[in-house]
Amino acid sequence: MRARDLVVIISVIMIIAMLIIPMPTWLLSFLLLINISLALMVLLTAMNIKEPLEFSIFPTLLLLLTLFRLGLNVSTTRAILTHGDAGGVVETFGTFVVGGNILVGLVVFLILVIIQFIVITKGSERVSEVAARFTLDAMPGKQMAIDADLNAGMISETEARNRREKVGNESDFYGSMDGASKFVKGDAIAGIIIVIINLIFGIVIGMLQLDMEFADAANHFSMLTVGDGIVSQVPALLISTATGIVVTRATTNGNLGTDITTQLFRFPTMLYVTAGTIFFLGLATPIADFFTIPLAALIGIGAYVMSKAPKPDQKEIAEAEEEIEAEEMKSPESVVNLLSVDPIEFEFGYGLIPLADANQGGDLLDRVVMIRRQLAIEMGIVIPVVRIRDNIQLNPNEYSLKIKGNEMARGELLLNHYLAMSPGIDDDSIEGIDTIEPSFGLPAKWISEEMKEQAEIMGYTVVDPPSVVSTHLTEVLRANVHELLGREETKQLIDHLKETSPILVEEVTPNPLSIGDVQKVLAKLLKEKVSIRNLPVIFETLADYGKMSSDTDLLTEYVRQNLARQITNSLLGNEERLQVITLSGKVEKIIADGVQQTEHGNYLSLDPAVSQSILENIAAKLEEMSLMEQQSILLCSPAVRMYVRQLIERYFPNVPVVSYNELEASVEVQSVGVVNVE
Repeated sequence: MRARDLVVIISVIMIIAMLIIPMPTWLLSFLLLINISLALMVLLTAMNIKEPLEFSIFPTLLLLLTLFRLGLNVSTTRAILTHGDAGGVVETFGTFVVGGNILVGLVVFLILVIIQFIVITKGSERVSEVAARFTLDAMPGKQMAIDADLNAGMISETEARNRREKVGNESDFYGSMDGASKFVKGDAIAGIIIVIINLIFGIVIGMLQLDMEFADAANHFSMLTVGDGIVSQVPALLISTATGIVVTRATTNGNLGTDITTQLFRFPTMLYVTAGTIFFLGLATPIADFFTIPLAALIGIGAYVMSKAPKPDQKEIAEAEEEIEAEEMKSPESVVNLLSVDPIEFEFGYGLIPLADANQGGDLLDRVVMIRRQLAIEMGIVIPVVRIRDNIQLNPNEYSLKIKGNEMARGELLLNHYLAMSPGIDDDSIEGIDTIEPSFGLPAKWISEEMKEQAEIMGYTVVDPPSVVSTHLTEVLRANVHELLGREETKQLIDHLKETSPILVEEVTPNPLSIGDVQKVLAKLLKEKVSIRNLPVIFETLADYGKMSSDTDLLTEYVRQNLARQITNSLLGNEERLQVITLSGKVEKIIADGVQQTEHGNYLSLDPAVSQSILENIAAKLEEMSLMEQQSILLCSPAVRMYVRQLIERYFPNVPVVSYNELEASVEVQSVGVVNVE
């Protein structure tokens, strides 16, 4: 335990002790001075913060200081009623501060209580309540703004996380302040009650137990009571003021002193008006000119000095900023920054700006957020931030999607039109601009809004431009999601799994498999559209087989077999049976014999004529499946599955290749074609 932690613990124990154990008067005097010092420190700290969250401990500190002050009240009350003496500090405040006049002391005490209770505390309480309510109501909007900035590439993931944390902290802080302001209010009420108790019971005890006359008892205990009340209310007033400053403080770039001097004296002309008003009061009223004329002169001189102060020239500021930017462009650091490549970039021509501009009704940013969530649920990977920006080099209605700096897709939109896709039979009455649907390459037309209803009646699928581009973006990201999984992203997935399954993670990485090995396995699964969301099952498999082999291709096959139920469900969909194309024994033997084993792994090496023959047969069977409007699936033995995939992925990348071990035994499989060679 550190020393500062020990000091806080001992201080809290001392507060509790004051409520129970009588304290000597010298110690009470010392603690009362500490109370005043702490209150002054809190007030000065509140004046120098730039935003309320810089003093986030204030609600808890307010509770502890209130408890400390009440503990002192209990101790001083015990000392006053027991011995008729509460130390030099209380006596000083009762005699010297109020001039020894009891009535004046009571009036001063009541004024302090009224100022604290009615003016400052009540206002702070209302501000805290309103701030807490508005902060809570504004949370969803702030979160959406952070997500929008993140998707637009204006901020990084770390900055977005920090801003979200700040929004949550603000909500917690103002909620705590709403409750903490009640402590100050209760403290003011308690102070009044304690003064009444000390005054009444002090006189009674002085007369009955100390054999004092009524006048002497009233004078003595009234003086001590007033001194105790004032010495308690001064720090309470400071704390109340600090509370008001904190809850009314807006976030700025300076402290309270800087903001007051900067904003209050922003308009020197108004100081001339103020000086003239003070001077006129001296002439037109009985107020002595000795006070008004020097004060008016002082304000006028201040106004003159501030009005003659050199003001920054906007043109010079702009030129200076341009020079700084030019120097930064010449520096080596700026050149290095240009080497960075965004994982995903979405660029569009100026004609498509309304898609991303929320002020013009664009919801592209919100759609990107939903795409990232959809792919996280569907594929088990968190897609990096999509940087969205306009590009004047593109045609006005054109957009482009890049992954790691390479263009993966390009399309064109007509914002005032709808994309209509034919149900199979074109209708000549549907007029529009012929085009190709960008996601799936289907023939389509851009039609006007007047033609939309008629197209829907004729069976056309009609979608708006934002839906077209979001669908295209989703399909391209889904097809290339494996390229977005690097070692850093893999490390994040592993750390997330480690929170719930630490033993499982320790058994896999860093030994026997490195993060790079795990990344290769996960990327191979994603490349074949196998979700990695079920990460525990994947790691269970790697833990079982990782010690036997470090071949990531072989480990991927083992993982696929353990994900058999998931793969089967994804292929089966809503169908009752799985219709597949199988490979003949001859073809499988040819492929198995063509596998070459090297120290760097196994690869398929077939005669080009044989490969061409196999691919032509597969193409013929796939075309038959297409005519029957059935999903094309290749089924083969586990020994050759990954080599069959290697053979066809360049020509038929979207055709799933599964082995018998990757299908559930309860699934009915029907072979609708066999691939053979002569």
